[in-house]
Amino acid sequence: MEHPDPFAQYPYRAIVDAPKIVWPNGARVAVWVVPNVEHFHIEMGPGAPDVRNFSRRDYGNRVGVWRIMDVLAKHNVRGSVMLNGEVGKYYPRIMKAMADLNWELLGHGLTNSSMLTGLDREAERKVIFETRDIIEAHGRKMKGWLGPGLTETFNTLDLLREAGVEYVADWVNDDLPYRMNNGLYSIPYTIELNDMPLFGNPSISIVDFHRRICDAFDVLYEEGGRNARVMCIALHPFLIGAAHRIGYLDRALQYIAGHDKVWFATGEEIVAAYAAQTKGA
Repeated sequence: MEHPDPFAQYPYRAIVDAPKIVWPNGARVAVWVVPNVEHFHIEMGPGAPDVRNFSRRDYGNRVGVWRIMDVLAKHNVRGSVMLNGEVGKYYPRIMKAMADLNWELLGHGLTNSSMLTGLDREAERKVIFETRDIIEAHGRKMKGWLGPGLTETFNTLDLLREAGVEYVADWVNDDLPYRMNNGLYSIPYTIELNDMPLFGNPSISIVDFHRRICDAFDVLYEEGGRNARVMCIALHPFLIGAAHRIGYLDRALQYIAGHDKVWFATGEEIVAAYAAQTKGA
């Protein structure tokens, strides 16, 4: 069933009216770092095989993701991974490393070569449940979800609830979690601090990306003195994991960690803390 009114999916709430939230240890800002670990199809598109774009993205899985792992481990940050289910099939080495690091695994469809847009209910249900089954076969519960390309249909939220998902990251419209009308939680994800659109064409510089992270943090940290905030840093291994960029992620995390009222958390930890304080409201 289609819902032409966007607010049929969630209630409007002004940030100034949000409930008072206190993160662990009195942190002002909960920071979650989100590597998008994805698989693309080489045969997609009219120019197949698309060697240039496939191999560029595959660099992230062969090289870039290992740099991200090293930087996050240096700062004792657990990643919250937006995971294409097909990664579990093609990259067992990555799956083992993420398990060893105790990273959270969120569903992100089967492949970023296919969006959810236009799928009928049963086809979309198949994608969601297959992704869940792959993640759970690797010993993790799929509590969170981000659609490939942040895409949804009007069936997505209910299908996610049916699959046992607790929170969704597609709705980039707040600096605190909130409850969707069907009971799912929405968690703040980001386009503004996301290397995919920012390093596209035209691209901002890595220096500007570093500055943008620090500037955003400064504002959220100041606001967090009045009520808690959530900050997301969204990363793609083939972009931030390039040799000329990775050092700036290190510097940005060092800057954030230099403040005493910061909580580096996973998505499920943030949602659980919010839910406990709002009692599901």
